Amino acid sequence: MTGYADFLLLVVVALSLSIVATSRLTSCVRASALQGVALSLLPLALWGRALDRHMLPVVVMSLGTLAVKGVVIPLLLSRAIREANVRREAEPFISLHFSLLIAAALVGFSFWLGTVLVLPRSAPTPLLVPIAFATLLVGFLVLVVRRKAVTQVVGYLMLENGIFIFGQTLVEEIPFAVELGILLDLLVGVFVMGIAINHISREFEHIDTEWLSALRD
Repeated sequence: MTGYADFLLLVVVALSLSIVATSRLTSCVRASALQGVALSLLPLALWGRALDRHMLPVVVMSLGTLAVKGVVIPLLLSRAIREANVRREAEPFISLHFSLLIAAALVGFSFWLGTVLVLPRSAPTPLLVPIAFATLLVGFLVLVVRRKAVTQVVGYLMLENGIFIFGQTLVEEIPFAVELGILLDLLVGVFVMGIAINHISREFEHIDTEWLSALRD
C-alpha cells in the first residue's frame, strides 16, 4: 500500500506547484480541492492494512477529509469568487515564474530536511515527511506572495494540509478525534474567511488585501 501512498504524496506536491504556477483563482481552488481528495485517500493507503481492527476511525477520517477539504471548502471559495466577480491574481508581489522557482527550491530543501531529520518513530513511507514540509512551506509562500484574499485562503489550506500529512506519522499515538477536530476548526476558519472576503468585496469592490494596509483609524 505504500506505493499508492507515495503516488498520492507526489500528486499533492505536484498540485502545490501548480497552484504557485497559475494566476487563475478558479484553477487554484480546483487544485486545492484535488489536494483534498488525494489527502482523503492517504490514511487508507497508509494504514488500511495495518489497522484492520480499527478501520472505522480510518474511514471516518478519510470521509471527513474528503467532505471538508474536497467538497465544502472549495464550494465556499468558488462562491466567494463568483460574488466578488474576480477571476485572476493581479500582479502578485513576486512574479509567477520566480515564485515557481522559489517553490521548487523549497521542495528540494524539504527533501534534504527529510534526510537529516530524525524522528522518534520511523515514518510509514520515506516521502511522507519531505512532502509534509514541502506542502507547508509552499503554502506559506502562497500565503505571503499573493495579493487576493482567495489565494491567501488557499495558502492557509496548504499549510494545514502539510500539518495533516505530518500528523500521519503519529496516527497511532494521536486519537482520530483530534484530526477531526482540526478539520472542524479549519472549516470554521475558512467559513469566516469567506464571509470576510464577501464583505471586503462589497465595501471596496475588490479583494486585494494590499489595499487593507492603507486603512487608518
